[in-house]
Amino acid sequence: MKLWSGRFGKDTDALVDALNASIPFDQRLYKEDIQGSQAHAAMLAKQGIITKEDNEAIQKGLRQILLDIEKGEMEFKLDQEDIHMNIESRLTEQIGQAGKRLHTGRSRNDQVALDFRLFVRRHIPTVISQLLQLEKAICQKAAQHKNTVMPGYTHLQRAQPISFAQHLLAYGAMLKRDVTRLEDCLERLDECPLGSGALAGTTYPIDRHQTAQALGFAAPMENSLDGVSDRDYALELLSDLSILMMHLSRFSEEIILWCSWEFKFIELDDAYSTGSSIMPQKKNPDVAELVRGKTGRVYGSLITLLTVMKSLPLAYNKDMQEDKEPVFDALDTVEMCLPVFTAMIETMKVLPENMRRAAGHGFINATDCADYLTRKGLPFRDAYTLVGQLVAQCTAQNKTLEELTLPELQKASPLFEEDIYQSLNLENCMALRASYGGPAPAETSRQIENLEQFIAEHTPKEESK
Repeated sequence: MKLWSGRFGKDTDALVDALNASIPFDQRLYKEDIQGSQAHAAMLAKQGIITKEDNEAIQKGLRQILLDIEKGEMEFKLDQEDIHMNIESRLTEQIGQAGKRLHTGRSRNDQVALDFRLFVRRHIPTVISQLLQLEKAICQKAAQHKNTVMPGYTHLQRAQPISFAQHLLAYGAMLKRDVTRLEDCLERLDECPLGSGALAGTTYPIDRHQTAQALGFAAPMENSLDGVSDRDYALELLSDLSILMMHLSRFSEEIILWCSWEFKFIELDDAYSTGSSIMPQKKNPDVAELVRGKTGRVYGSLITLLTVMKSLPLAYNKDMQEDKEPVFDALDTVEMCLPVFTAMIETMKVLPENMRRAAGHGFINATDCADYLTRKGLPFRDAYTLVGQLVAQCTAQNKTLEELTLPELQKASPLFEEDIYQSLNLENCMALRASYGGPAPAETSRQIENLEQFIAEHTPKEESK
């Protein structure tokens, strides 16, 4: 018999039971449900709403149920609909009447709102920790390649000389924002919905501040209607995870390109590559491709929950049962992708010679040539036009700018002198880009130091030991 069946004269149809039940997926919330019930029962006893003896029986019963679930010794029943009813029914079976008093002053609406919020709060630090591990891998690789020249690209066309360190640190900067976004989400969800009841609180003299404190929240939620109907924190999490996966997808795309024979800037470790069933020469960057592909899956979770919530009147609606699976799936996906992506970065082999060879073509020092003339007194726009003409000349002659003789350069402008070749040297071009955030080795050293400091400041003390 369902716990809510008193109002009804007949059983629900089996198809309705199947549609209505959430226990196949929300059983993941068992820890949070038991944690919330323990805090609620303790508060009820302190307020004199239930007896001390009932509370002790409830606490003991809940601890046993937790052990049973973790040992795989509790059968979840579909006819009990969800994790909340399954645990309450099991508790009542074990301890009798005291178990029926647990739900006093509480609704499934504020119960599920609490459980889901606790679940999200528990998982955000895991994602942050994984992100910081990836940041460490980026720092280590960048420190090894501060002087590795490679072509920087716009429109996937060779543009200007940069270092491989700077390229990696660009992703380090993106991931820093991902960390702080998740930390912001964690701060905003730090309110407790327990005690909101179905929507209008309760007539019992409960102490919502006690339960909020017991569960580690900064405060109770201000409004009971909002308490049961808010899923902003879940939407914010999915948005944060979507942006994070977009960053990983962009990084993946470049890794896939760099692995190709057309680039051959890096080689992935065999442990993070796969082969072909028919072509024996193939070494495929499947990890990067899967991360790129799974990005769409996380986006889908965000769109799913946005769509679920977009037209819901206050307060709780059964549609909101659809909030959990998208969040579960997105977290599972991200928590699976980050460690393997980090390991792929840590173990990849960088091929500096190939990067330097590619940088030598494509006229990526053309801006430096124009800057040289500007320093000699020519207006930049005139210098820009003149160098463009030199590039066209080089293209026709199959030469680089460095291969033009000084007389050829001086024919274009008498401002060219022997020192032009120092300005066209790619290593010098990179090293002279010492403006804040640029690719000069001293600048990338500063960026690495700042990123390492960020990692240290955002790593929980117990993890940094």
